[in-house]
Amino acid sequence: MSMAENQSVQATAERAEEAEQSVREEVQSEPRETAKATLSEGEEVKKAEFQPISEDGSKKVPESMGLLMDVSLPVTIELGRTSMQIKDIMGLGEGAVVELERSTAEPVDIIVGGRLLGRGEVVVVNGRFGVRITELINPVQGGKQ
Repeated sequence: MSMAENQSVQATAERAEEAEQSVREEVQSEPRETAKATLSEGEEVKKAEFQPISEDGSKKVPESMGLLMDVSLPVTIELGRTSMQIKDIMGLGEGAVVELERSTAEPVDIIVGGRLLGRGEVVVVNGRFGVRITELINPVQGGKQ
């Protein structure tokens, strides 16, 4: 990627961050309506308490989760991204190479159900691409993609 393209991408990212901050400030300044419930005499509100999925840290699944085990989720492996002008896209043809922003040394993103699950390295297994997971993302810290 040329220096001019890199600066353009950086400027676009900065404008996006400024717009996001502006929206956050607007949302925080607007008054919010809150739902109110009336408790009957003798009722009290307690914080919900949940037992950990497994005490020993193993990957055991509770019986109540059994029904969910057959649910399919889309899994996406993101090798990289780039931004191109329409005139450059229109000029693409067979044999054209699209350069991505990610270097070959960086791990690829593993996205499950629209959320970042982890990162890994590209491998080849029996003539097919695969990904060896090298890092799992904490679901509390992971973000939407």
